[in-house]
Amino acid sequence: MNSKELICSAVSEKADKIAGINRAVWSYAEFGYKEFKSAEAIIQVLEEEGFQVERGIAGIETAFVGSYGSGSPVIAVLAEYDALPDLSQKAGCAVKSPVPGQAYGHGCGHSALGAGAVGAAIAAKEYLKAKQIKGTVKLFGCPAEEMGFGKAFMVREGCFDGVDLAFTWHPSDCNGISASKSVAYYKVKFQFKGVTAHAGAAPHLGRSALDACELMNVGVNYLREHITTDARVHYAYLDCGGDAPNIVQDHAALLYFVRAPKLRQCGEILERIKKIAQGAAMMTETEVEIKVLGGLSDTVPNAEAAKVLSEAYCEVGGPEFTENEFATAREFLAILPEEERQRILKTAAKAEGITEEEFAKRPLYTNVIPFSPGMMDTLITSSTDVGDVSYQVPTAQIGAAIGIPGTGLHTWQATAQVGSSIGDQASLAVARAIGLACAKVFEHPEVADRAKEELKNATGGEYLSPLQKGAKPGEEGN
Repeated sequence: MNSKELICSAVSEKADKIAGINRAVWSYAEFGYKEFKSAEAIIQVLEEEGFQVERGIAGIETAFVGSYGSGSPVIAVLAEYDALPDLSQKAGCAVKSPVPGQAYGHGCGHSALGAGAVGAAIAAKEYLKAKQIKGTVKLFGCPAEEMGFGKAFMVREGCFDGVDLAFTWHPSDCNGISASKSVAYYKVKFQFKGVTAHAGAAPHLGRSALDACELMNVGVNYLREHITTDARVHYAYLDCGGDAPNIVQDHAALLYFVRAPKLRQCGEILERIKKIAQGAAMMTETEVEIKVLGGLSDTVPNAEAAKVLSEAYCEVGGPEFTENEFATAREFLAILPEEERQRILKTAAKAEGITEEEFAKRPLYTNVIPFSPGMMDTLITSSTDVGDVSYQVPTAQIGAAIGIPGTGLHTWQATAQVGSSIGDQASLAVARAIGLACAKVFEHPEVADRAKEELKNATGGEYLSPLQKGAKPGEEGN
């Protein structure tokens, strides 16, 4: 049995267990650093499969690493399993219908992400076991990707020391290598304190913290014209000072995300935003407390790692969707506005090499987009803590379709589709692809050596942690 056959056979044999992780983690839908049931479900499977599991790494209760094998190369597979607030939705349901009693939902597909990663680690384990060769596979359970930058803490604590190569994936609406750059960001809280007063009888005695917030936002809006076009600054009110308009609000708070291609640029923009906040406090005679809660690094693409992962993905192919998945997909296609539906059909049919009528019957991407060097020049303005790992270890990532084309992540539609068998099939495809990539590196360790040399040349061995001195996991909650 060759490597591809061995890996595919292993995934097929463990298919129910892999899909079971997606369904279990999806049903738990736990927020970052609170993924106790989700982490335990994954750990239980790893231990059943013969992995040695170390819990609570980096001082995080829901972080862990499961290891199998010995010697080099050491390959990390990254798993995530945190959910998002306000995205609860019944699985496979194309009408907005939250799950009763469930506050969170897997609108970014991390339930499938964790399942596919575990499947890949199991397949790589089976390969090592069958071939009796040197090599180690490590499944890293990485919590709080969405709001808590868990991997940044894990990098800081040296969890990835000794790892030669890292593979991961992310749910998408298509299948292929993800070799583009992503941006860094800082997460910052601005807490204003003023003086309360009767807004009608004695407004002159009050000093409004809410006014300070609004003045700050106006100032930042003017700043947007004068920052790099690749930067993004967005905010939310954490505290509006209360519900009564006839009371001068003596407290109010804002949460800001400051994104830019490099962490250094985020820092430069943040310093200007801090001055605006201080100016708003001066204008309103209030006080402002500024707390940098943490952040993420940009992603460093690695051609050597991406090529071997892409090669494996193209060999095993994309998700093997059945009529069951296509039937669910048709329901979600049907709810789209007619103009958007027609645009998707035209674009997707061309990409799949079939007619629009055929794609309308099978509205999920199955083809795999291969790696090309030009991908590494592309910048996407979203962020991930995979970036912090990519500064320490050569890292490659793929995407797999967990919904119809155009399905936006962080939406209830994504929650619904990933919780159906569509998410199961995506997880299995990823398990085959990353599992085979691991096998290829075990067979040719020089791939990892070249990837590490490429990373060194790209970064100069320098890494700036986005975490503030003394920062602890879970303390960054808003």
